[in-house]
Amino acid sequence: MLLTLNRPARYNAMANTMFVELEEFARRLDADSRKRVLVITGAGRAFCAGYDLADAENLPSLGALGMLDQQERAARALLAIRSLKVPVVAAVNGPAAGGGLSLALAADIRVASPAAKFNAAFVRIGLSAGDLGVSWLLTRLVSPAVASEICFTGRIVDASEAEHIGLVNQVSETGDLLGGVFRLTEQIAANSPAGVQLSKRALQANLEVGSYAAALELENRGQALLTRSQDMPEALAAFREKRTPVFKGE
Repeated sequence: MLLTLNRPARYNAMANTMFVELEEFARRLDADSRKRVLVITGAGRAFCAGYDLADAENLPSLGALGMLDQQERAARALLAIRSLKVPVVAAVNGPAAGGGLSLALAADIRVASPAAKFNAAFVRIGLSAGDLGVSWLLTRLVSPAVASEICFTGRIVDASEAEHIGLVNQVSETGDLLGGVFRLTEQIAANSPAGVQLSKRALQANLEVGSYAAALELENRGQALLTRSQDMPEALAAFREKRTPVFKGE
């Protein structure tokens, strides 16, 4: 499934309504068992320019509680995207700044066009670069020292550097971003839906546990559950019969 941020005249900057729409979209998608992968991209030349600075002018007048309420609304939206059962792929077609960087980081996989650029922009307007999950996610993708440099300077990371440091999985050929992403999603969708979803759950959960033993326990439970599904016997039968398996996600 393809989700396109569609405010090209504003470089797909995030208005408050977009956060509400993202959270609602995630809720509906989680209820749809037919969807296997979500791809997020931006319309026009940008992925997402972050929070719309036209709205940001009002932030100092909100007061502490009003600002916290607005921040939590935005955080719920990105948490809803990251918590989706299905894998999420960010097809970063241009600049991903501030909240746009946060949204790209919330995806499980990032594929960038050569035009992609990333920066933790909020530090440049007197706010923390630790915004909407960046401080947690970025340090797990790149080293803490590199994450610190990116966040403290607010400098732009181009597509080539992003691939080199592990911020993105790969950089596409010019003009073939979505084509490459869809080839990737076809590989994901060829596997058991339940197997992919529990793989995602295990990978995310084990980023947050404190021990190898706890990781093993979570993985063991997932594998035990999957052996009770219809997809595993189907996969084994298809292997024996030299055919493509027909997965049902049950």
